[in-house]
Amino acid sequence: MNTSKFLKKNTGMLMLGLLLSFSMSCSKNDNPVTEKPAPVDTVKPPQPSGKIPFYKLQRVENLAVETDDKNPTQAKPAAYFSLDNKEEVPASYAKTARWDVAFTGLYNSFLSGNNGTDGTNQGYGGSGKGGIIVLKKPFEEVTDVPSESDFKTKGNVVGTDDLGAFGEGTGWYLYDFGGTIRGDGSPQKTHVAYALPEMRTIIIRTATGNYAKVKMISCYKDAFTADKWFKDTPHMFFTFEYVLVPKGSTKFEIK
Repeated sequence: MNTSKFLKKNTGMLMLGLLLSFSMSCSKNDNPVTEKPAPVDTVKPPQPSGKIPFYKLQRVENLAVETDDKNPTQAKPAAYFSLDNKEEVPASYAKTARWDVAFTGLYNSFLSGNNGTDGTNQGYGGSGKGGIIVLKKPFEEVTDVPSESDFKTKGNVVGTDDLGAFGEGTGWYLYDFGGTIRGDGSPQKTHVAYALPEMRTIIIRTATGNYAKVKMISCYKDAFTADKWFKDTPHMFFTFEYVLVPKGSTKFEIK
């Protein structure tokens, strides 16, 4: 067979075959098979209602409220505090959901939540959904969020404990009128208010429906332990710790 004549005669066909082969190869490379991306978890964790993150221990020191030793039984203007934002709230916002706990009553030492539906509450008429309860357990042992029916919505709920003078049920502090319940009987140990963090924990449902576990530590300025509490120690400066968990939670956690 004459190879030269064959190539001359069939050059066009050979070139066409090569072009088709090259074209098909490019076509396959231009359209590679792509794998489907793995599914992405779009469920977002609960977002805080304010500036304070959930599950983180917070501490507030020396929150000052108005007091007058010369007229101790005369009611003073209430003080309001936002746990969601860790800040004091002006009284002009009492009928809003900006605050979570009110300090009222005797020496502004009684606590309540922010509830707009209870006529005795400082937030009555507002949009607050809050409540409060005190448990006979230390802070570290409280892990379960109470049921909704356990929360109290009225004002001036949690204050003096029955373990001391002028007790009004289970409270967050013991008032040692004569200085002999926890004091040594000396004049400087009379009229001392002893916080009870070792046996009492406050649970607050915030105005927006979150939950806070609160440890009341002291009501004396820069004095956080009982050995520093005396009759003349500057008082009604609240120090407390708390942790927030989102609404719908059943457990308190610190992460």
